[in-house]
Amino acid sequence: MARAPLPVRDGLGPTRIRMPDEPSTVTVLQYLISRFPQDERRLREKVALGEVVDAGGNPISPDSVVRPRADIYLYRDPPVEPVVPFPMEILHRDENLLVVDKPHFLATTPRGAYVARSALVVLRRELDLPDLSPAHRLDRLTAGVLVFTTRPEVRRAYQELFAARAVTKIYDAIARHDPNLAVPLVIRSRMVKERGVLRAEEVPGEPNAETRVEVAAVRDGWARYTLTPKTGRTHQLRLHMSSLGVPIVGDNFYPTFHEVAHDDYSCPLALLARELSFDDPFSGERRVFATRRTLDFPS
Repeated sequence: MARAPLPVRDGLGPTRIRMPDEPSTVTVLQYLISRFPQDERRLREKVALGEVVDAGGNPISPDSVVRPRADIYLYRDPPVEPVVPFPMEILHRDENLLVVDKPHFLATTPRGAYVARSALVVLRRELDLPDLSPAHRLDRLTAGVLVFTTRPEVRRAYQELFAARAVTKIYDAIARHDPNLAVPLVIRSRMVKERGVLRAEEVPGEPNAETRVEVAAVRDGWARYTLTPKTGRTHQLRLHMSSLGVPIVGDNFYPTFHEVAHDDYSCPLALLARELSFDDPFSGERRVFATRRTLDFPS
């Protein structure tokens, strides 16, 4: 993807908007207003201030006509969001990497209702690292080890480690103890998650998701499970545990969905990215990063 013509501002990169495929006499401003009518006043202000630009960084004027499939860039206004009341500790920092211990309830990247308060934007602002980018992602409800790259020239090498499954990831999870579950075991299934659909599901077909499940400790009918995913499908660990009949404590998606208020922090998902390791693509050394968080058994 081409580099955006506007720099990161207040931790947020510009939004890219693709113009329609067909030729038109409509102006860019008119098109933007038709797509985002609730933002008409701010869009007019942004165009007047020269804050809406084309792919070359040239400001769009009120009279600029839409060019088919052209890219337009502008800064979105960050929403007012609640502060997630849990700290994010830095585990490691060097010239290429920033590794943090992400808390539950904090999104990795700007998405939906979580923009300015995502881990990426918070870290860019607080550490003055405008080129910070995630090497992988953790669900908003999952806590633990999260790796970012600090420089654009090294980003691909680290992201490709995750894409090539060359990273060993170990998770802890708390769920009901089932003495009839023959652990350790490896669960394989075919998972699909359609865009815009909240929940993933398992369907017949060639497996594309694999997780090793072990029991590390048992107490009062609960177990601490060690989960080692070989693949990284969305909601893989949550769905696999649910399909085994032992859904993770605090999971409001599986086996059934129930609504939880955005500011309700009373029952975090008991899933923790405990450890992450890989061979560094530049130095060749073995990198091992571990969380300092722990999961408690239900009382």
